[in-house]
Amino acid sequence: MSDSVSLQVFESANGALPPLSPLQEEVLRLKKERNAVLLVHNYQSEEIQRVADFVGDSLGLSYQAAAAKDADVIVFCGVHFMAETAKIVNPSKRVLLPAPEAGCSLADSCPAEELAAFKAAHPELYVVAYINCSAEVKALADVICTSGNAKKIVERVPADKEILFVPDQNLGAWVAGQTGRKIRLWPGSCYAHVLFSVREIRKAKEAFPGAPVLVHPECVESVRAEADLVCSTEKMVDFCKASAAETFIIVTETNMIARLRHEIPGKKFVAGPTATCACNECRFMKMNTLEKLRDCLRDLAPEIVMDETLRSRAAVPLLRMLEWSKA
Repeated sequence: MSDSVSLQVFESANGALPPLSPLQEEVLRLKKERNAVLLVHNYQSEEIQRVADFVGDSLGLSYQAAAAKDADVIVFCGVHFMAETAKIVNPSKRVLLPAPEAGCSLADSCPAEELAAFKAAHPELYVVAYINCSAEVKALADVICTSGNAKKIVERVPADKEILFVPDQNLGAWVAGQTGRKIRLWPGSCYAHVLFSVREIRKAKEAFPGAPVLVHPECVESVRAEADLVCSTEKMVDFCKASAAETFIIVTETNMIARLRHEIPGKKFVAGPTATCACNECRFMKMNTLEKLRDCLRDLAPEIVMDETLRSRAAVPLLRMLEWSKA
């Protein structure tokens, strides 16, 4: 094995995009026929991002899902908990997920029955749940947050309350440092974000001196310490647009760069390397494909179906997040 992985550098699109493929055109046709809105997470492949109605992070997608009043169908290209979130705020809509097997290591790390037992033993705790969790866990929470609003949400929690932050211990630790709040951390993490290597990121900094390093807060503390800015993916977009820098080192799931290179002309983006790879793709996000998306629109399946009692309980902390985020 070599001493270092090669770096992947992506140029901005800078101009006209290549024509859509026949499969992409078919997706657009079916989307129109079904009166469907297509919500796509930043970590989806570039070919899926190009046919989206909205590409964004979990907070932006939550707002878009809540606002999708005129659509008959919501198709969510992301992972299972994201499509569940869309259903929670749109109980009367048909919500589809092209790859229902697309799970999440964070969501899996916090089984609802374990959280319920912990809450029963510690009823004094105020539960802040990162949106990367199941509907059952959301229903047990006092408020939901995303990486983009976690600091703001935690600051709104009554000062006399001790917080339990689930399921991401890395985001929770970062928020604790930002707010000074006493926070208990659930021992969960995103398998992809904990793979980033301090050694390789330092080598990227040496290769591109002066390039700002943008790090997602799901990364471990030692990687966050290498950052010029720790932030959500949406704030990465804002920073890169406003910065005079020409090159940026992006330490999150690699397909985030697809959005950056299409929205921000004249820039270069270096994918944050791990110890073994120049890129870092989430295997769950990549379970969605154009073929599955086409089939999903054609067949109006697979559909997210949720018990109404569960949905209504999960809606309370989720809607509280949306309300607090606007304040």
